[in-house]
Amino acid sequence: MSASAQPYQIAVLISGSGSNLQALLDAQQAGDLGNAEIVLVVSDRADAYGLQRALKRRVAAAFIPLRHPRDPAARAAWERRLADVVAAFAPDLIVLAGFMRVLSPVFLDRFPDRVINQHPALLPDDGGDTFVTSRGIVIPALRGAHVVADAIRLGLPVTGCTIHRVTPAVDDGPVLARAEVPVLPGDDEATLHERIKDVEHRLIVEVVARLVREGRQ
Repeated sequence: MSASAQPYQIAVLISGSGSNLQALLDAQQAGDLGNAEIVLVVSDRADAYGLQRALKRRVAAAFIPLRHPRDPAARAAWERRLADVVAAFAPDLIVLAGFMRVLSPVFLDRFPDRVINQHPALLPDDGGDTFVTSRGIVIPALRGAHVVADAIRLGLPVTGCTIHRVTPAVDDGPVLARAEVPVLPGDDEATLHERIKDVEHRLIVEVVARLVREGRQ
């Protein structure tokens, strides 16, 4: 087999139900990811349903717990262990799909330019504090773990999702794609998040398929 025929290998890191992982698994099964194969799914939570999704598709699944997240030495050791497991599968691309841990250079330096993240809010290209929507509305660039609730709390008329390359700065890095999602009257965090997820499922498949075609991470 020639080098060009080798599958493009993808690892997916999750913390929860894995609905975006499922979108990628379904896209792979349908042939929409080209010459790509999801070879590993990792979670920091044993009860993450995404691990079961992986096993049902006969994809290697691993649980790597972070038992002392506020202890810098324990966290660095966990990142090294996580990197060792991921590296064993030699992925061309690592997708953070609802992975709720911030990764430092301890992990990222092992996989330069190979890690991308899904973020359920709109992020600007320049790493700034605001984003200008397609209708010219200036909204805050929401970062962190509670951005869907933040969009509701701030009364934003629109939010969305962004896929970007991962850097040590939280929710930063070059943007690969984004899509807007309107905040509807009567929305709460749950209803808004479900509509964002619907868009995320499409967007992550489009981005990963594009990266596979381009042959870069």
